[in-house]
Amino acid sequence: MSTSVKLKYLRIAPRKVRLVAKLIKKKKTQEAKDILNFTMKKGADPLVKLLDSAVANAQNNFQADPNNLYIDKILVDEGPKYKRWRPRSRGQAYPIQKKTSHITIYLEEIEKGKKKEVKKEKLKKVKKKETKTPKIKPKKEEKKPKEVKAKRKFFQRKSI
Repeated sequence: MSTSVKLKYLRIAPRKVRLVAKLIKKKKTQEAKDILNFTMKKGADPLVKLLDSAVANAQNNFQADPNNLYIDKILVDEGPKYKRWRPRSRGQAYPIQKKTSHITIYLEEIEKGKKKEVKKEKLKKVKKKETKTPKIKPKKEEKKPKEVKAKRKFFQRKSI
């Protein structure tokens, strides 16, 4: 059972809403609601309303238990941009784009028979390294660089 809900033409830029949407992806609905209530971003309030609507749709249309739902996918797409103009100096006009976003939430029901599959990381067997004492090599006689008798001139000035 899958439920989807859409919110279109939200007057917040999509990249700002995506920051909040990443917080609640793959979470249970109640846990996601708690996270959104304590998030201090402008995009959190519309997402709470949309999540409530999605849960109500699943409950009324599909007789799903609201405690048994989780957010499968959440998409935040770009909507149309409102184009406005701002006056600048010397009679110029600069364009301003007021961005909108479309949000889609897909809810899924957690199946009672199956538990969420958790990937188990294989533990690598770490071989114990034997502590070895470092061997001291005899120092070779260092060769001294040959001394240059003539000095180099970096800047040559013209004689007047």
